[in-house]
Amino acid sequence: MNDAATSGARQNIFLFPLGTVLFPGGLLPLKIFEQRYVEMTKACLRDNQPFGVSLIREGREVGEPAMPYPFGCTALIEQWEMPTANMFHLLARGGERFRIIDTAVAGNGLLSGEVELLPPAVTCAPDAQCAALMKRVIEQIGEANFLPPIRLDDGTWVAYQLAAMLNFPMPLKQRMLEADAVDAIYAEIKKSIKSNT
Repeated sequence: MNDAATSGARQNIFLFPLGTVLFPGGLLPLKIFEQRYVEMTKACLRDNQPFGVSLIREGREVGEPAMPYPFGCTALIEQWEMPTANMFHLLARGGERFRIIDTAVAGNGLLSGEVELLPPAVTCAPDAQCAALMKRVIEQIGEANFLPPIRLDDGTWVAYQLAAMLNFPMPLKQRMLEADAVDAIYAEIKKSIKSNT
C-alpha cells in the first residue's frame, strides 16, 4: 500500500478496541474467539482488507463494545490458522495510522468506523542511542521474532519497534502513535528510559 497515495483518504473498516497500541510495521498476535470478531476476521480474510486497532479508552476487550481512543493503526492479517470452528489464531502487521471520524455498532456488537488515513510521521535519521538499544534487543530475542526486513538504518522503523516493545504505559504509547514526527517519539523514549534508570 502506498502511504502517499492513501493518506487523507477515508474508508470504512471494522474497529477492534484492544488494551494495547499497534504501531505501523508492528506485529500483533491475536486469539479470536468472540463471535463478532470471528465474523470480522472472516470478512477481512475474504476481502483481503485490514481492520483497525485502537487502544481502549473506556470499557473492556470482552463483552459490551468498548470506547476506543480516536487514533489507531490499520492491521493486515499476515498469518492465520483456525484450530476450531469458532476460533482464529492471527498474526497481524500494523499498516497506516488513522483518525476515527465516526463509528457504528452492529447488532452483534462489532464496532466499525469511517476513518481518515493519516500521512506517515515525518521521519528522521535513527537516534544513535535508540538504534544501539534496538540492536541489543534483536540480538537478545532473535531476528526470527521480527517480520523482515529489519531496518536499523530506518529512523521510523526503529522508533516504532522500540515504542511497541518497551514497557511503557499505554497512554504514553498512544501519544507516540499520534505523534506526527518521529523525533518526538525518540524524545519520549529517551525521556522515559532516563526516568526509569
